[in-house]
Amino acid sequence: MWTVPRPRYANCGGSECSEDCEVALNVGGVKLVLYGDVLSRYPESRLAELVSLDAPSADALAALCDDYDPANKEFYFDRDPDAFKCIIDVYYFGEIHMKRGICPICFIKEMEFWKIDLSYLDECCKSNLNEKEEELAEIADKVKLILDDREGDPAVGRSERCQKYVWKLMEKPESSLPARVIAIVSFLFILVSSIVMCLGTIPDLQVEDGEGNLVEHPTLDAIETACIGWFTIEYVLRLLSSPNKVRFALSFMNIIDFLAIMPFYVVLTLTFLGTAMMELANVQQAVQALRIMRIARIFKLARHSSGLQTLTYALKRSFKELGLLLMYMGVGIFVFSALGYTMEQSHPETLFKSIPQSFWWAIITMTTVGYGDIYPKTTLGRCNAAISFLCGVIAIALPIHPIINNFVIYYNKQKVLETAAKHELELMELQMRTSESESGVWESAAAEAHGDAQLALLTGAQRTPKEPGKKERLS
Repeated sequence: MWTVPRPRYANCGGSECSEDCEVALNVGGVKLVLYGDVLSRYPESRLAELVSLDAPSADALAALCDDYDPANKEFYFDRDPDAFKCIIDVYYFGEIHMKRGICPICFIKEMEFWKIDLSYLDECCKSNLNEKEEELAEIADKVKLILDDREGDPAVGRSERCQKYVWKLMEKPESSLPARVIAIVSFLFILVSSIVMCLGTIPDLQVEDGEGNLVEHPTLDAIETACIGWFTIEYVLRLLSSPNKVRFALSFMNIIDFLAIMPFYVVLTLTFLGTAMMELANVQQAVQALRIMRIARIFKLARHSSGLQTLTYALKRSFKELGLLLMYMGVGIFVFSALGYTMEQSHPETLFKSIPQSFWWAIITMTTVGYGDIYPKTTLGRCNAAISFLCGVIAIALPIHPIINNFVIYYNKQKVLETAAKHELELMELQMRTSESESGVWESAAAEAHGDAQLALLTGAQRTPKEPGKKERLS
C-alpha cells in the first residue's frame, strides 16, 4: 500500500484523522491512500467528488469509479498509475509535471478524466504537448489523404472522378503502379534533358549552321525537343487536374517547372518572328539568355527526391544560423580586407589597389578557396592572411552542427509520421473487419482511431484491438 504523506498545511486534526478522512484507491493495480481534506482543495476534481459522497449509491459510484469494494472501502480505477502519480502532485504543489516517457496527449486525457484543469500543467510540459499535437495533426492529414485516395466520393460526377484520377496519377506516385511508372519516366526525362544540355556545349558535338555559327547537333536538339514535349504535357495535365489552380500556379516547384519549359517556346517565337521586329544580333542574344534558363530544370529533381526536400526544409529551419554565418563573414571580410589594404600599401608591387578590390581577396581567403590571383607580399600582410583564414574556418564550422541537427530531426520525424500513418491504416482495417456494422465502416474507424491509436503509435506504445465488454488499456 502506497500512502501519500499528509502535508504540513493539512487542517485535519488528530481526532478528525479517522478512517472517514482517508480514501483508499486502486489505480491500475497500484494501491494508495489519500486524505480527504487534501483532495477537497480542488472540489471540482473527480477525487473531491468521491470524498463528498455521504451515502454513495451504486449509480453515483459507477459514474465516478470503475468498481468499489465495500469490505475494504477501496475504489478501483482502470487508469494509468504512472500518470496518476504525476496528477496527484496538483493537490500538494499546485502544479503538474509529466514524467519522461509519458505520452503528452494521453496524459491530457488522464487529466480530463480526473477533472483537473489544463492550466495546472507546467509550461515546459505544455510546449511538449504542442509538438505532439502538431504531429497528430500531420498524421491525421496523411491518413485523410490516403483514405480519400482509397475511397473516393461516389456522389461526384464522372468528370470530377477523372480529374481526381489524373491528379493522383501525376502527383502521387505512391497511389498506384502507373503513377510510379510516370514518376520514374519523368525522373529519367529530367536526367536526359540535363545531360543533353551539357553535351550540347561541347564544341566537338556542335555543327555549323548556314551562317557559319556553331549550334547544337540536330540529334541532341531532337532529344531536347522530346524532353520539352514531355515536360509540357506533364505540366498541362497537372494544371488541368489541380483542385486549386491558383495555388498550383504560385507553388515554388511549379514555378520551376514553368521556367524549365518556357525558354523553349520563347526561343521558337523569337526565332521565327523576332527577325521581323528586331535585329538578328539582338534576337541571338535573347535566345542565348533564355537558353541559360534551362538549368532550372535540374531543380525538378527535388519533386522526386525526399532527400532534397528534407535538405530544403533543414535550410529553411536554419535561417538564423545561416544569417549569423553571413554576419560573421561580412564583418570578417570588411575588417581583414581593410587591414590587408593598409598593410600592403608600403610594398611597391602591391596587388591591393583598394579596399573594395580587397573584398575579393578576403572572401576567397576566409572561405579557404585561395585562388592566388591576389595575395599579400609583406610580412604583416601574410600574418593578416593567416588570421583571416583561421577565423573563416571557425566561422564556417560554427553553424554546421545546428544545420545537420535540423536535417536529422526533420528526416526522423518524417519517418515516424509515415510509420504511424501506416500503422493507423492497419488498425483501421482491423477494426473494419471486426466491426459488426456493414455501413459507414471507414468513417467510424477513422473517428475512433484518430484519438488514442495515433498517439500510442507516436510514443511507441503497443495496442491491441478492443473487444466487446473489455476496457482499452495501455501496455
